Amino acid sequence: MHRHLPLRARLALLTALAVALAVAAAAVTCWVLTRNQLREQMDRTLATTGTPFLNPRGGPSATIADICGRPAPPFQRGLLTYQVIRADGWSCTQLGTTTDPVSPVPVSTADKVIAAANAVDDTKVVFHDATTKDGRHVRVMTQHVSRDTAVSVSRPLGEIESSLDSLALWLAVVSAIGIVGAATLGLLVARAALRPVDRLTEAAEHVARTEDLDTVIPIAGKDEIARLGRSFNAMTASLQASRLRQQRLIADAGHELRTPLTSLRTNTDLLLRSEQTGRPIPPADKERLLRNVKAQLVELSDLVGDLLLLARPEQAPSTPPSTSAGLHTAIERAVRRAELRAPDARIQVELEPWYVRGEPAALERAVVNLLDNALKFGGSGAEATVRVRLHDGELTVRDHGPGIAADDVPYVFERFWRAPAARGLPGSGLGLAIVARTVADAGGTVALEPAADGPGTIARIRLPGTTG
Repeated sequence: MHRHLPLRARLALLTALAVALAVAAAAVTCWVLTRNQLREQMDRTLATTGTPFLNPRGGPSATIADICGRPAPPFQRGLLTYQVIRADGWSCTQLGTTTDPVSPVPVSTADKVIAAANAVDDTKVVFHDATTKDGRHVRVMTQHVSRDTAVSVSRPLGEIESSLDSLALWLAVVSAIGIVGAATLGLLVARAALRPVDRLTEAAEHVARTEDLDTVIPIAGKDEIARLGRSFNAMTASLQASRLRQQRLIADAGHELRTPLTSLRTNTDLLLRSEQTGRPIPPADKERLLRNVKAQLVELSDLVGDLLLLARPEQAPSTPPSTSAGLHTAIERAVRRAELRAPDARIQVELEPWYVRGEPAALERAVVNLLDNALKFGGSGAEATVRVRLHDGELTVRDHGPGIAADDVPYVFERFWRAPAARGLPGSGLGLAIVARTVADAGGTVALEPAADGPGTIARIRLPGTTG
């Protein structure tokens, strides 16, 4: 049932319950301690009133004979009752007056044991509760005074019980007031403590309602609520950045797709118009036109594949791929693919075994992109050198082209970015972005830098190794 209550109501309820338990424990403890103190005080009073029945020599006092059949003194009536008890259970009670009768106290087994003691001893004393024949609760002290004889002194417990009842009533009233006050204060404290949570809830509802990811929650302090607010702001900022990347990817993809689609439509229109008008295109022009259509379809297919690859969710840096792959094997396959694409190119390969965490197909695609990039910018008869060093797991791809401008280095791994000198060459601007994504997923780094020993560019990939 409490799960359906608001959080502040639950906090107030739990606070009131905790205070109620604490107050109840304190009240019960106070009542028990007071009861024990009053009983101890009464026991001391009974012990004091019982000592006159022992003479200095340890024998019975003559006052014992004054108990049986004699009235109690006026100051004693209604307060103390004296009885003489024998070991066989016989007893006699000091009489009261006709207006204040004294009711006998039943003789207990403990009283008989005390009466049957062999010697007078102050330790031969027993305290116990009893009920008189008229139903009054009394406290009884029985003390051995002579052979087979004991004297018991009893006093009504009514005064103690009345005080304890009054104390219990006051404790109950104070406890109730304390619990109500605690519940009220708990509700006020819960409202004050949950006010930042209310702001966070309102912000989350605003984002869900309006999809406004620019919403920022003001943060103050370093407590758990502030931590939650910072996490919310970081989440909305991450979502906003993701949305911007998505919008940019869609816009850039649309721009890149428009060129091959427009060219395909133009070439298709030419072929259809030729067929519809009955004016055939010369065979050489038609073959060139069909080759262009094929090249554009290949370019379009590669672009769609690159977009699908980049559209996959990025892998968290703390969870690298669990698949172990041979980087040298992926390089060998990539080199063979590059040689088929550029049969006139010269590719020198120096490989050593090196195993990394990553997907073999993705690693091969990344190396192919680096080789395609090197061959494309290297010009006719380009030479590319690929080297894998075992001691630090570094892959270098060097071309002998014009190199890359220093101003362009920060942007080379962005999606759809193309240097001014490369805008007239085939490609979509996604190759290096795919390389950066693949290397990052494998826990490595990639960088481009000008060659120090001549014209050209060097791409360096560093990947942490693992067992094969």
